[in-house]
Amino acid sequence: MIAAVRDLRQGYGRNEVIRGLCLDIRPGILGLLGPNGAGKTTLLRTLATAVPPQAGSLEICGISVNREDDARKARRNIGYLPQEFGYFPSFTVEDFVHYCAWLRGIPKTSAATEVSQAISRVNLTERRRDKLKSLSGGMLRRCGVAAAIAGRPSLLLLDEPTVGLDPAQRLDFRDLLRTLRDEGLAVVISTHLVEDVAAVCDEVVVMSGGRLVFRGEPMELTDAAATDAAGDTLLERGYMSVLARGRACT
Repeated sequence: MIAAVRDLRQGYGRNEVIRGLCLDIRPGILGLLGPNGAGKTTLLRTLATAVPPQAGSLEICGISVNREDDARKARRNIGYLPQEFGYFPSFTVEDFVHYCAWLRGIPKTSAATEVSQAISRVNLTERRRDKLKSLSGGMLRRCGVAAAIAGRPSLLLLDEPTVGLDPAQRLDFRDLLRTLRDEGLAVVISTHLVEDVAAVCDEVVVMSGGRLVFRGEPMELTDAAATDAAGDTLLERGYMSVLARGRACT
C-alpha cells in the first residue's frame, strides 16, 4: 500500500467538502472522476500534504501524517502537479524543476541527474534553458509534470495533467504514465477526460458530494451504464449512471 485515508473529513471553514472518505492507493494508475465541486482537488491537496485533514487519518508510504514534521518526511515520496501551479516567469525549465526537487528534499548528489531525466521524459530537453514565460500552455504543463516526477516519487498526484496538451502530446503522456506504472509507482490522475481514463487507468474512482460513489476497473464502469444514460460512449454512460445513483443515495 502506498497511501491510505480513513474516515477523511476535509473542508474550508464551515464548508465540508469531503465527508468520511476511505481510500487505499496501491501501485498502478487510479483515475479520479467526478463533477466540479465533488472534492477531487481537495482530496489531491490532502494526499499531497498541502492541507492537513480536519478529521480522520492519512498515511503515505508508511508515514502517519499527524504533524508538519511527518508531512515533510512524506513529501519526499510525493510528486504533485496542481491544476494551476505558480512559478517565477524568469525561471528556466531547468531552474523550475531543480527548485521543485529542492523543495521535496531530493539529495543534491542526485538532483542534477534526476532533473535532467525528468525533463527528458516530457520531451523538453531542447527547451530546458528557455524561460517559463516564453513557453506555451502545453509546454508549461509538461514542465509541471517534469517537476512532479523528478526524483522518482512513490506517489504521483496529477490534477488535470492533460489540459493544454495537443492530441500527440496526450498520447506521449499516456505512454509516460504506463512506464511509470511499470516502474511501480502509484499514480492518481484527476481528469474530466473519460477517454484518458479508459486508455491508461487500472482502476477508477468516482466522487460526488465529497464521497466515493464507485470504485472498480474501467470495464466495470462501462457495465454500470443504464440504457437511458447520457453519453457518447459506454464509459461516459457508466459514469453518468453511477453519478445519478450516488446522488439518489445522498
